[in-house]
Amino acid sequence: MPKKEILIYPDKVLKSRAHEVDNIDLDIVSLAEDMRHTMHTAPGVGLAAPQVGASMRLVLVDPSAGKEESQLVVLINPVIVEKEGVETDSEMCLSVPETSVDVDRASRILVTGIDLKGNEVRMEAEGYLARIFQHEIDHLDGKVILDYASSLKRSIYLKKRKKGTL
Repeated sequence: MPKKEILIYPDKVLKSRAHEVDNIDLDIVSLAEDMRHTMHTAPGVGLAAPQVGASMRLVLVDPSAGKEESQLVVLINPVIVEKEGVETDSEMCLSVPETSVDVDRASRILVTGIDLKGNEVRMEAEGYLARIFQHEIDHLDGKVILDYASSLKRSIYLKKRKKGTL
């Protein structure tokens, strides 16, 4: 199974809103499988389609980072319909290497979407799982963790990228 290349910020795909998925076909299923392999190889706990160059609303979330297959959630066109509470924690991102940013996130969410079989999914998530969903859904809206960072931290990151030291 092919491993996809993870795009690195400031790639333009990472900065634009991804398109809704209208049809679950073999290409979408194949992309999800390639993304699973890529995410677990990285290793990571979440991956959004724009991170591998596909501008579509598809996310994978796996808080076990591949250790427990039952933890993997694949959601198409995910939407957060309820949010509750606020928690601040440090986040990292496969598309923003060697950088961490403190991000405020809802501590509990209700997310809806569609699975790969076309079934509607409604899922409550709290704590770490809620944070991963919010992080990945941000990618679908063209947002990365650097959008939560100070302008100084963002400019330092971009200078290091330009120099090739990141």
